[in-house]
Amino acid sequence: MPEKKKKAKKGKKGSIADVSILKKFLKTYENHCTKEKSAVSLTIKKGLRRCIENEVNITKFVLANPEISLEDAPPEFLNPLLMTIRDERYMLGKELFVWGIQLRNQDIANLAILLGLRGRTVYPFSKLELLDCGIDTWSLERLGKVINFSNLVSLVLDYNEFGEDGLRSLVYGLQGNKKLLSLSLCYCNLGPPAGAMLGPVLAETAIQEIYLNGNYLQCTGALELITQIAGYAQKLGSERQASTIESRKDIARQILEADQSAGVNTAISEEDNTVPDPPPPGKPDSIARRRKKKKEIKKKTKEPVEVGAWITKLHLADNGIDGRGEEGEIGVLGFIQILSFLIMYSETLKELDLDDNSIGDLPAHDILEALVERKQGNLDSLKIKVTGQMSPDTFHAIFKHSKKLKSTKKRKKKKAKK
Repeated sequence: MPEKKKKAKKGKKGSIADVSILKKFLKTYENHCTKEKSAVSLTIKKGLRRCIENEVNITKFVLANPEISLEDAPPEFLNPLLMTIRDERYMLGKELFVWGIQLRNQDIANLAILLGLRGRTVYPFSKLELLDCGIDTWSLERLGKVINFSNLVSLVLDYNEFGEDGLRSLVYGLQGNKKLLSLSLCYCNLGPPAGAMLGPVLAETAIQEIYLNGNYLQCTGALELITQIAGYAQKLGSERQASTIESRKDIARQILEADQSAGVNTAISEEDNTVPDPPPPGKPDSIARRRKKKKEIKKKTKEPVEVGAWITKLHLADNGIDGRGEEGEIGVLGFIQILSFLIMYSETLKELDLDDNSIGDLPAHDILEALVERKQGNLDSLKIKVTGQMSPDTFHAIFKHSKKLKSTKKRKKKKAKK
């Protein structure tokens, strides 16, 4: 009798992995590194070996510049990894992180081709991080063109100092975006004009999370960034308030009509000396029926993200939002006033980071009042971070009406001055 085929072993996380595929992937990667005169990435090699050992598929690729390297060692390049993914048709990658590796225009072009492929061969990377990679305007334009055709939901471009020219190219590609949910542009040398460029992106595309720590938006740029989304939040808040008032009127009207109807029925009953039969009780859902309903709810497919001003995370730490600019204290007050509408009325806003911006006592008090108003409106508590350069009473009161936000973005190097 022929021997039965052995089943593929399940990894520790329960996923089935063919170890031979991973071994071949590593060998192909090393060959491409030799041809491209690139150093073999230790992080890629370690990641593959760990997956081989645990018998799980590799879904996260990290290409990181080594902190210590030999003087005569060749540089690491992204292209050998991209070529390996395509040659082996490895379609299980979800995350691609490139840290501190200088990317050439050709690298970005090849990456864009990989992300935009459609048909039988699709590389469904959902998260892309290119940190401190020296990305220029041309590369951002090429990357921007493929975003709407990719599966990306998160894009991180921190520590690439491309300024407004590079941002303009990226924003052009983000027009009509319905997939990308999170955008991080921390320490990218962005000035006040960047606010006007990114404002429509927050208001008219699917992006819900924006990280802009360590730039130079100042009061003007920050105001331009949030004006549209704050106005929309205020509009929805006013509609909710009007709806609440109307519903209360309806309830009061129904109670009054019920009382009047009860009085009439009582009078008739007394005259007829009869007691009306109670209505038959409604048949409750059986346990089996309720379980069936739950299963039907679970089976429903996830609806596509609704495009619009649904901001959930707004991070503007260390952006020169203070009274030292041309507009002085008036500029800060103007920005905080518009921000207050977002705090008071936005149902979706979860995080707000204003750390390392010396906004002053009066604007800080406006934030406190907005938080109180938000709480009275029965909206979810907001995670917030502000600098301590204000009245201690106001500072502590702000956190009394909110939750403290823990920093997720750390400053790795000094910002370039414009």
